[in-house]
Amino acid sequence: MRARALLLTLTLAGTATLTACTTSSNGDSAGAPAGVPTPAASATASAHNAADAMFASMMIPHHAQAVQMADLMLAKQDIPAEVTALAKAIKQAQQPEIDQMNGFLTSYGQPTVDPTASPMQMHGMAMDGMLTDDQLQQLRDADGATATRLFLTQMVGHHTGAIAMAKTEISTGKDPAAIALAKNIVTDQQAEISQMRTLLNQL
Repeated sequence: MRARALLLTLTLAGTATLTACTTSSNGDSAGAPAGVPTPAASATASAHNAADAMFASMMIPHHAQAVQMADLMLAKQDIPAEVTALAKAIKQAQQPEIDQMNGFLTSYGQPTVDPTASPMQMHGMAMDGMLTDDQLQQLRDADGATATRLFLTQMVGHHTGAIAMAKTEISTGKDPAAIALAKNIVTDQQAEISQMRTLLNQL
């Protein structure tokens, strides 16, 4: 009986110690903000499927084109300050996400993606919202109010395509980190679409 009592005491003590080490006072994992996957969780390559790999490999060039469009606008003169600020925000948000998605591919054991690669060359298909070379050239050649309207109109369509891709990942993906990124894309780009439509109505 004494041996069984001692074993129970040790077991309860070990459980309490483990709980104290892994849980903060607010119930979150120690050292990690609420809702943010820990490095160990995000680095787990076993929890993924083909949809996760497709999402990353397709969204990288999609994001890269948005960065390219933003760069074209940032090089122009006579662009409204609100539109310039939006272009900067798009670039600052999407470039780190490109790096994050290539990190996903590495953890999945898949080759990383050159952001400048043509989606048609990679997958033999076009993606929702992607601009053609002619459409990009139109944006490149436009100035002032014409460029502003063209950029906003094109980017609304571009974001709409990205949201559709992200929703597919949310419904079919498996990697929690990739799904979390897809949810962020939906939230952020829907907000930017609303902002761009407001700006278009003000032109």
